[in-house]
Amino acid sequence: MDCRAEPGNDELNVKVVAMNTSEQLVARSNAPFAIRAERASDVVAREALLDASFGANRQLRTCQRLRDGRTPAQGLAFTAVRNGKLVGTVRLWHVEAGSVPALVLGPLAVDPSCRGLGIGAALIRHALAAATARGHGAVILLGEAAYYSRFGFSAEKAASLSLPGPFERERLLALELRDGALDGVSGLICPPARQPPGSQSQAFGRHTRLDLAG
Repeated sequence: MDCRAEPGNDELNVKVVAMNTSEQLVARSNAPFAIRAERASDVVAREALLDASFGANRQLRTCQRLRDGRTPAQGLAFTAVRNGKLVGTVRLWHVEAGSVPALVLGPLAVDPSCRGLGIGAALIRHALAAATARGHGAVILLGEAAYYSRFGFSAEKAASLSLPGPFERERLLALELRDGALDGVSGLICPPARQPPGSQSQAFGRHTRLDLAG
């Protein structure tokens, strides 16, 4: 849920062309990149990118407690590829916010060599659109409000929520995909008691600690 993208030039003239039900091609004339559903073959490159972005202690973060031993929500794990190389990743996970079902977004990471191309923003918008299409009501993340406010996230929506460990209050942000989804919600953000039906297959999560970090 702790997210690293490229604050800066992310408002780009990005063309989105539907490829099939599981992939879309996102391209820019001088910096093409594709956003597609995560594949099992992405694991090694994704983990290397997360290590480079968040450091060796990323497994110890509070947000990791929301992902330990679990797999992403079905259809909500995405990879950005440029010139055949994995350059970005984002995943969303089922949680309970108080007593309300929600999603947490993260980890989000972009290869340093590609920052400034709008990949992080494209991944976020793609993931939020997919979550909305699947009927989810709200998304929560831990990140910088100055960056994520442009996507509609705010600290106000998460003001009565907390995480299962140390966190910076001002960085806990939320977005309603459905009006009123977080009205009156308060309490702890925690993993659901059981993995919801339709969560991502184990082939994409592998249930290793290296696979569930950020």
